[in-house]
Amino acid sequence: MRLTRREILCAGGGFAALTLSSSVAWTDDIVDIAMKARDDGSQVWFDPIGVLIKQGQTVRWTNLNPGNSHTTTAYSPKNFGRPLRMPKAARPWASDYLLPNETFSVTFTERGVYDYFCIPHEHAGMVGRIIVGEPAKNGWTQLDGANGDLPEEALEAFPTVEEIMAKGVVLRA
Repeated sequence: MRLTRREILCAGGGFAALTLSSSVAWTDDIVDIAMKARDDGSQVWFDPIGVLIKQGQTVRWTNLNPGNSHTTTAYSPKNFGRPLRMPKAARPWASDYLLPNETFSVTFTERGVYDYFCIPHEHAGMVGRIIVGEPAKNGWTQLDGANGDLPEEALEAFPTVEEIMAKGVVLRA
């Protein structure tokens, strides 16, 4: 994702709220999410871990971890029987294992909250959240799906919907 220095400072410091109607102005239509890890492999993550995008935008995941493969996989019963944590009308995605510097992209057309994970690293909390569009009048107080049987590390790692809506981009802490 190409953000200006000001947008990065605002997203990290919380000085300004990004909203669809005002400042979610990507330099292009593709939003980049990196797959990363510590050199010793002790931690793995998506960065940013939470993003707010417009309907019709494409998200591209790139494996920037030179020593490991990763996936991006939507929480859906169609993907290994995982719980539904995305809009029911949306198509779930599942990348293959991405080797270093490989990419995978999805275009999001349905409004809502989408949660996803890395197959081999879900238990390490390698998850992310994408919000597409603005919420309806009653807001998004919960996900379209249930929590289901997710590892505690995964549940603790997700940024809140409110944080993503306020900041637009939530970088890994």
